[in-house]
Amino acid sequence: MLLLIACTGLAASWRERVRWLSALLSVLMLLFIVVQFNDPDGVKWMFIYAIPMLWAAIAAIRPPILSKKLPSILLPACLVLSAVAMFYYWPRTPGWWKSEVWWEVETAREGMGMMIVLIVLFVAWITGFNAKKQAKKRASTSPG
Repeated sequence: MLLLIACTGLAASWRERVRWLSALLSVLMLLFIVVQFNDPDGVKWMFIYAIPMLWAAIAAIRPPILSKKLPSILLPACLVLSAVAMFYYWPRTPGWWKSEVWWEVETAREGMGMMIVLIVLFVAWITGFNAKKQAKKRASTSPG
């Protein structure tokens, strides 16, 4: 349902679509956290997935928060760290994108998980960037 709203004309504006997409990504990250319960290093991955889940939730619920000073520093830092982690965890298994490989090979799943983390953080960063632009636009047009 969230995907339908995010991708179709049911959401009134681009900004609203991105908020719905952020909500969907936040729920997706929550599901990633839940399925880590039987993983040998599940606590580490729960923490890794919690970071983009929280950023996506903020982007969905309160995008203007992302335009504040501290989030404007922390979110890009998380984005850079996740890009570094993505290259660190990049799957080295041949054919890692094939379901018969990632279903069996833990490192392939970890690498793909980091790719998804990077995408979720990027969407949150775009939301924050747009929120900052909106805040500047409102400040310049408000009577003063």
